[in-house]
Amino acid sequence: MAQSPAENGLAPAVSRAVRILSLLADSRGVPQPLADIARALGAAKSSTSNVCAVLEESGLIQRRETGYVLGRRTVELGGAYLATFDQVREFYRVCTRSPVLSHELVQIAVLDGTDVLYLARHEGRAPLRLTAGIGDRFPAALTAVGNALLAELPTEEVAVRFRGTVVPQLTERSTTTLAGLQAKLDATRTRGYALDEGEVFPNVVGLALCVPARHSGEQTLALGVSTIDPLGAHLTGERRDEVVAALREAAGQLSNPMVAPVLP
Repeated sequence: MAQSPAENGLAPAVSRAVRILSLLADSRGVPQPLADIARALGAAKSSTSNVCAVLEESGLIQRRETGYVLGRRTVELGGAYLATFDQVREFYRVCTRSPVLSHELVQIAVLDGTDVLYLARHEGRAPLRLTAGIGDRFPAALTAVGNALLAELPTEEVAVRFRGTVVPQLTERSTTTLAGLQAKLDATRTRGYALDEGEVFPNVVGLALCVPARHSGEQTLALGVSTIDPLGAHLTGERRDEVVAALREAAGQLSNPMVAPVLP
């Protein structure tokens, strides 16, 4: 069987372990049989079984009747990663105490290549099943949080980052060209916040802006609100200004803990 370059390196077992964890993460809780895992890796079933046994022993995966799923240890590792972001730890408190954001669906995300990775989610309203959850990835070119983060980069760096990248068209409104993306980012810089009008999910509108890093070398985060807006009426005019102002206040609190919140 053909092996990936990583598996021909110094630690092929570790490479396979990482690929198994990624495969199970993409499976969204659906158990994956050993034979399917081995086939996806292009590896022998016996060697795949050995790697799975070590991962199971460490708590990173669990075995069920029909296959393997991620284990509880991954939750602990994810929590340890999130703990490195001071803003994520304080995100829920800030949202809860905001007179505006406490009633909205608010998310915080970080840029990873040409995607955004969602780190936290506050649900002030009934859950919107068509929006990203914690740990989800979406194309940065299409999301409000992604546009907010990309707008912080120089135009040249955005061009390099998206060179050869195909942005999926998720809805009729999705921007899939570099020229279209750069135009949106210019509008974001001028406007002062990013806007997603149904580019990821039809009838879902998003507003977002960046949370400045507290310390040099830390990653910039984006804070965004998403809402179902079938007629384009909910996040317009005074309501949009109100939400953007609340996001700015929350971003200020998250980037500087000495900023006093406005209590309801």
